Amino acid sequence: MNQHSDSTYHDPFDPAALLKWYVEMGVDETIVGESIDRYALSAEMLAKRQAASPQPRVQTSAPVQQPQMSQAQVRATDEMVQTAVAMARKAETIEQLRDAVNAFDGCPLKKTAMNTVFAAGNPKSDIMFIGEAPEAEEDRQGVPFVSPSGQLLSKMLHSCGLSEEAGDFDKVYLTNVLFWRPPGNRPPIQSEIAVCLPFVERQIELVDPKVLVLLGGAAAKAVLGHHEGISRLRGRWFDHSSPNLSCPVKATALFHPSYLLRSPGQKRRAWSDLLKIVEKLETL
Repeated sequence: MNQHSDSTYHDPFDPAALLKWYVEMGVDETIVGESIDRYALSAEMLAKRQAASPQPRVQTSAPVQQPQMSQAQVRATDEMVQTAVAMARKAETIEQLRDAVNAFDGCPLKKTAMNTVFAAGNPKSDIMFIGEAPEAEEDRQGVPFVSPSGQLLSKMLHSCGLSEEAGDFDKVYLTNVLFWRPPGNRPPIQSEIAVCLPFVERQIELVDPKVLVLLGGAAAKAVLGHHEGISRLRGRWFDHSSPNLSCPVKATALFHPSYLLRSPGQKRRAWSDLLKIVEKLETL
């Protein structure tokens, strides 16, 4: 074929010229001999992007690791426990025990807390509740169970007949395993529980309730000595004994109200457990 100088001539072997000719002829789309599954391509591209990007770290509910204590710290804790036992035994009334706790300097938490949070309610009550530790508002006021979780507990007790008015603890007695707030509301460590527990046990002896309710896993483990989680301990009954109790106390565990605020789906189970506790109290 002779080549011409005409500008409209297109070399069939020149890709750029061929593409230009397609455009001039109105071609705006190209196809292949086989259909393309665009959905499969999208899924493949998404899988490649996910594989290339770092995966989010999954948070697990691993148990809190207790810090290791040196031999000197162990000896110091043992000495403080013995001091707490001696001071608690001397108390013949709740008022004397309160004074003993205020005078006790064997728990490091006392140095960081704003106030000592001892107890609230009626020390002659037939039912006693023990929580874990004071929260921020309770630390500020020096009174247990005045935080939002305490207000929830108050409403629960009023609804089942264990208080005359919401906000009052006139028919129950309440305290915590710890008398001072851990910084940042962190879980208590074993040494802190150990030095406070003699005062807690003496409170149980002086109140001498018919029913003892442990609020949350930390309180249940500390007082009952069981290492199971709260989900396994709740709804079960145990006999709690000590040398100065007139007879073993019926004890059980209940979800802590702070947990119920975080997990409202568990409120129904907690309410059912509380009604059973009231039924148990009425039979004793």
